[in-house]
Amino acid sequence: MTHNTPLTPRPRPLHELADGRRRLMTAAQLRAHGVSAAETDEQCRPGGPWQQLLPNVVLLHPGPPTSDERLHAVLLYAARDRSCGAAAGGSVSVPVQPGGEQPPVPAYAEAMITGLAALTLHGFSAAPPLSSLELIDVLVPRLRRLRTTGCARVVRTTALPTAVELTGVPVAPVARALADAVAELTDPGTVRRLLTEAVRGGHCEPAVVVRELNRARLLSRPHVVDAVDSLVAEGRALAEQRLYRMVREHGLPEPVWNVDLRLPGGPHLGGVDAFWPEHAVALELDTRAHRRREDDADWAEHTRKREHLERLGITVVHLTPRKLRDSPEHQATVVRTALMAAGDREPAAYVVVLPR
Repeated sequence: MTHNTPLTPRPRPLHELADGRRRLMTAAQLRAHGVSAAETDEQCRPGGPWQQLLPNVVLLHPGPPTSDERLHAVLLYAARDRSCGAAAGGSVSVPVQPGGEQPPVPAYAEAMITGLAALTLHGFSAAPPLSSLELIDVLVPRLRRLRTTGCARVVRTTALPTAVELTGVPVAPVARALADAVAELTDPGTVRRLLTEAVRGGHCEPAVVVRELNRARLLSRPHVVDAVDSLVAEGRALAEQRLYRMVREHGLPEPVWNVDLRLPGGPHLGGVDAFWPEHAVALELDTRAHRRREDDADWAEHTRKREHLERLGITVVHLTPRKLRDSPEHQATVVRTALMAAGDREPAAYVVVLPR
């Protein structure tokens, strides 16, 4: 025998495979430990010590699986094989017992938890507990040859997003998980609660959620459209609160809030969220990011209004909800700079300011 001769793995006793830390294995991994397909079938017989939880995924103990075991079983089923038919990650140790040394977390290739299970892992109170979910959604590339079976529901996508690791599990980002969950929900109240929590809980901005719902072609469903209307209103209310706080905390002059502008005896110029008459500076919260398309009539009208105001000598400052949330000090500087520059400009046209 030379140093290049491969060593045949020494079979381990079956009871050592199920020692409390190795609770899930694929058929390929069992074979790598010297357990033949016949032995696996024997152990998984009715009333036996093991059970086949999903195709080629074996639970190495009797009785119902834990929620953690179901998550990892779904990922083992869906993960792309990397070599020699073994499931992605090499290790299948699942940390199911508190205390003691925790085994390594598997690196699942091209598979991540999505839908309601993902929202539960993200901490959504409106999402059900994992133990109550009959199906766990798993996101995989569109061309993978997998079928929905057992507790695994296969969701396909043309481009996998970057997963977030939560409790050792690869999870789809909130917006994608929301879209996949909403695709399976018919209860308007549940959809509305999930979307509202996504915004109110600071998980993501309304425009991001709406774009993901639009990508999933869900905006044709009436109960989803109603929930989106509530979502956009929720997002605007939060943005307005941040705007009020920014003005107060950064010592900006107090504007007149939520007003309509009109030329004396002339046409209506449009509404703005804040206006400083002495400086001819208007501020608008830009919550239309999800509708920025050349053929969008609302966005075109919004652009015409801005250009008209600027022709009249009124500076229009645009702030997005995300910028207000992430960098209020910088946004306050932007507004202050516009106010200070007023003295260097030609006087603006006189406009009538009316409550909106």
